[in-house]
Amino acid sequence: MTELLAPAGNFSKLRTALYFGADAAYIGGKDFSLRSFADNFTREELKAAVLYAHSLGKRVYVTANIFAKNADMPLLEDYFAFLWEAGADAAIISDSGAFLAAKKSAPQLPVHISTQANLTNKYAVKFWHDEGAARVILARELSLGEISEIHEYVPDIELEAFVHGAMCISYSGRCLLSNYLAGRESNRGECVQACRWKYSVRKKDELSDSGWLDMEEDDRGTYILNSKDLNMSAHLQKLTAAGVCSFKIEGRMKSEYYLATVINAYRRCVDGGYSEVVERELLTAAHRDYTTAYALGDNQKTVNYSDSQAKGDCDYIGNVTDCKNGFAYIEMRGRFKAGDVLEILSPHSCFGKSFAVERAYLPTGEEVNDCKLVQTVYKVPCPYELHAGDILRRRK
Repeated sequence: MTELLAPAGNFSKLRTALYFGADAAYIGGKDFSLRSFADNFTREELKAAVLYAHSLGKRVYVTANIFAKNADMPLLEDYFAFLWEAGADAAIISDSGAFLAAKKSAPQLPVHISTQANLTNKYAVKFWHDEGAARVILARELSLGEISEIHEYVPDIELEAFVHGAMCISYSGRCLLSNYLAGRESNRGECVQACRWKYSVRKKDELSDSGWLDMEEDDRGTYILNSKDLNMSAHLQKLTAAGVCSFKIEGRMKSEYYLATVINAYRRCVDGGYSEVVERELLTAAHRDYTTAYALGDNQKTVNYSDSQAKGDCDYIGNVTDCKNGFAYIEMRGRFKAGDVLEILSPHSCFGKSFAVERAYLPTGEEVNDCKLVQTVYKVPCPYELHAGDILRRRK
């Protein structure tokens, strides 16, 4: 059975990811993760996250995928022992030294080899299989044919592949731009995402006052390093046929609304196949132009030249905290007013339905027409049976 694997940058996002249909989530602790600017999990929070996921019959994988230095090794050994005791379902590792540390201190802890390890050929995958890795997370640069060949050569190791989210301009994310331009080391979890910046190409001119003349493509500037976003929703069956057992969504730094939208779409795609509903859903959250990257073969059109990121088709309005006696209780995240039509984002049958806001009430009982207090829980008449965890949005 294919696994839908979602990111979770904190506990609230973990709940959202699992509620909207993820079979497993990958999370990071406060150390050793390549997303050190996500909220991440303390050790106590990590234990609670594992217990919560397991109570739902779901899994948690913990990232420890930095490129380790000598001083990290004793700390990593202690960390892997902790992960095993906490019940984590696997550790995600990119560094061979860290792998040895895990095998030394927690030999029964399953290890998944990170995409940062640049696994682009069947011999590298065979190496990690022989060392005892349970799964490899394939490089995004592979085609379906290459994945299939890897699976045929090493049929006994699990293959995980990214299916959706941000792409890196550097080979499997091994980038030095952040170090060079901002002094933040991407391979230690501090990437500043310099590839998303707007650049201009300039030439030297001794006659100009500044000594430089800007040469821009147009008035938007140039996004010459800005990759498009991956979207493999229409090709999941091909990935399964190639041997992929886990579909991975990128985005530990993304919002709860983004996660809910994308995970909900992919859950429906995995269960019922690609459809216009899935295609429409994946346009509602903020994204760059979509690409299938290299899955279908060579692709020279993977850079998003026009802008850093496009806005989605919907505004995030709020989270449903309860629904009873014909009223929905909405924790406001985006301003809305009487007369607005709100759309339901849900894993349940109310998904996609809409209703107009007739009136709204503050927690004090006062009726208001303008809901503008962020994180206030408003009571709004609703004709549908909503569930705690559902999300409301407004089409633009």
